[in-house]
Amino acid sequence: MARKTVERNISYDEARKIYYVSMDLGKDKDGKRRKRYQTYRTLHAARAGLRNFLTHREEELRTPQHSLTLGDWLETWMDNIVRPTRAETTVYGYQKIIDNHVVPALGHIPLLKLTPMDIQQYYIQVQQNANLSSNTLRRHHDLLSSSLRSAVRQDKLLQSPMDKVEPPRAKQKETSYYRPEELKRLYSLLEGHPLELCAKLAGSLGMRREEICGLRWESIDYQRQLLYIKEARTAFGATIVQKETKTRSSVRTLFIPDDVARLLQMEQERQASKLEEPSPFVVLDHKGLPYSPNALSLAFTRFVRKNDLPRVTLHGLRHSFATVASFQGVPLFDIGKALGHATPATTGRIYTHLVDHTHEDTLLKVSDALK
Repeated sequence: MARKTVERNISYDEARKIYYVSMDLGKDKDGKRRKRYQTYRTLHAARAGLRNFLTHREEELRTPQHSLTLGDWLETWMDNIVRPTRAETTVYGYQKIIDNHVVPALGHIPLLKLTPMDIQQYYIQVQQNANLSSNTLRRHHDLLSSSLRSAVRQDKLLQSPMDKVEPPRAKQKETSYYRPEELKRLYSLLEGHPLELCAKLAGSLGMRREEICGLRWESIDYQRQLLYIKEARTAFGATIVQKETKTRSSVRTLFIPDDVARLLQMEQERQASKLEEPSPFVVLDHKGLPYSPNALSLAFTRFVRKNDLPRVTLHGLRHSFATVASFQGVPLFDIGKALGHATPATTGRIYTHLVDHTHEDTLLKVSDALK
């Protein structure tokens, strides 16, 4: 007896008492329809088998089919997504990581075959071979996460393997800073020195070195004693660029204390008398050119060593500003605003010693009250 159709794609053979499920496999290379039949003892099992087939068939149809390697995709991603939308410094940093580390280790692997374990082993390998810090390795993780999320959005992957990768743990760098008495000593030694203004912009106003190097005279308002931070001078490789500040919250207005205002006026007068053409920049090197951030940091570090001061970087003076402000009872929120942090959480994460100092004061006050 012929099979009787029970419902779509399921028929029943009464003689054999078996259910047949017709599974459509699509067309072959000649355009002919391919089908496969599976038998089941019960209608319930037949329905379950058909649902399972259709589910897997749908996944198979949605699965990307291409021969792109990870290296191929990273090149496409950089050219079409990163370069048109990101800052030059970001592009430069990404390209260095890709060329020096990711492509040599993983670039040959087909994108569709890249596994979470491939990436997990890459972290171990690159950390051992290149002796990278966990914070640097975290940037590798962020790059791979961003690029493979883009691959999913561009239908090159069904799912990013990064979803199952354990990220490297970033370690908070130990913050070096001067206490108030140490900062006073530094200022005393710097009196009349070309670096005096730079040190006070960092230590008394909390400015980043890139913000100091990018500061223009047009951003100084002597009458209102205000300084507007809206640009930064940044280095990537041998290239120096003037660009917008680090983040939107970094754009801020700072009050200029009298001693800093005096130094600014003195420097502007000096430049007017020494330079043939006026410079738009506040901070200049010995050649009368705008400082690069690395060169300014190096000059400050040499001064510290020469004068046998406690080791601290120019960026450490920004930390010193936060420390002195905290010792004066300024809330962490207000310190973060002056520094240009996006949230108080950022300030708390960077300046854990300030939080510990606050805890110390709190506990001492409780202890004194109970005596």
